[in-house]
Amino acid sequence: MDPFYIKAIQLLMSLSLIIVLHEMGHLIPAKLFKTRVEKFYLFFDLKFSLFKKKIGDTVYGIGWLPLGGYVKIAGMIDESMDKEQMSQEPKPWEFRSKPAWQRLIIMLGGVTVNILLGVFIYMMVLFVWGTKTLSNEQIPDGLYVAEAMQDYGFQQGDHILAINGKKEENIINFKNRLNINVGLIMRDVRTVKVRHQDGSTETLSLPEDIGSQLFQKGALPPFSYLIEPVVEEVQPNSPAEEAGFKKGDRFVSVDGIEMGTSQEFNNYKAAHPDKDLKLVISHNGQLREVTIKTNEENLVGVLFETGILNAGDKNYSLGESVTAGFSFGYWTLHDYVAQFKYVFTKKGATKVGGFGAIGSLFPDEWHWKSFWMTTAFISIIIAFMNILPIPALDGGHVMFLLYEIIAGRSPNEKFLEYAQMVGFFILIALVLFANGNDLYRYFFG
Repeated sequence: MDPFYIKAIQLLMSLSLIIVLHEMGHLIPAKLFKTRVEKFYLFFDLKFSLFKKKIGDTVYGIGWLPLGGYVKIAGMIDESMDKEQMSQEPKPWEFRSKPAWQRLIIMLGGVTVNILLGVFIYMMVLFVWGTKTLSNEQIPDGLYVAEAMQDYGFQQGDHILAINGKKEENIINFKNRLNINVGLIMRDVRTVKVRHQDGSTETLSLPEDIGSQLFQKGALPPFSYLIEPVVEEVQPNSPAEEAGFKKGDRFVSVDGIEMGTSQEFNNYKAAHPDKDLKLVISHNGQLREVTIKTNEENLVGVLFETGILNAGDKNYSLGESVTAGFSFGYWTLHDYVAQFKYVFTKKGATKVGGFGAIGSLFPDEWHWKSFWMTTAFISIIIAFMNILPIPALDGGHVMFLLYEIIAGRSPNEKFLEYAQMVGFFILIALVLFANGNDLYRYFFG
């Protein structure tokens, strides 16, 4: 099956699960507090529904517009803007008739479920598949260091021994990413102890804004595995496949320049886009020359061997997976919130993505572990985005409810209506901007 459809199916399945459970997070406490829920929908039913069935006071259905889902709670100012209902006298079963603390629990239900879902999935992934472990001894050639990091004293082939004084026994995290890369961009890394190739050790100090510096320079990732340019996989329908590349091919030189690492090849390619590359390839001791041109994304279409191939496996008991799952859920949320600051920069705004960017998180081939890991990540993202204090989001309702609890009175209903309309238009603008970025990147790179 085409990778596009594999990604699309995974995206649809993942979002459907997350949305249904999120809305159930609102539905269940609403029912417990005897608040009438008029509609419970997966996707939006603009003009018509693909499916609907009324059970009790609630219509359950599936809409045709896959932009989310919703529950319509009686007596609540929401995206339905049901002014006729709000103009009538409050009924005992309506949202507005319930105590503020009950309404707050109802509004926080969706976000709470998304967080718990993400953490639960991480627990089960750990229990079923475990994690990878990688020590410095398993990468004898050390790490490739981006030029921006060499200014601070790092050298090619360095091993990371400690970060902020904490020893690095396992240099990768749950997602098989180097801890040093995650720390530099999303956490506060001030000192790094390294061992250079000559055997000497050194503790290097970094500025407070190192993450912002690297982001603005485009020096991401700052560290990667120092590996030879040996082909692990040839991607289908790529220039490499057309040129007859095979697994095990080693890039000896490009345009007469020797290539000792895959990073050197990638750096050269990035500096010479739209150029015919003259490669010398070695396979089983036999040399051949190949001239190849990159595709529209400036890619050749090969994946090189990576240091992660040397990683070991770590299994978790059920009890260990519960503890580790909570920890990883916390750090996933922490790191996503931490990197959110980059969105408010000129460069960061261009990186914002919509459904295309979310879909790209899934692998080209079906793999259950990757599917569940990505689903957990998206669920936590949605929880954070929903709790932002923007009217029309759960966070907007929570903001006004907290004001009511503190001030002892609720905001004017007319004000809430206007706030809901403004919030709705803000959301539409953000959706259009994010998906517009996806389209721009697709057509113009």
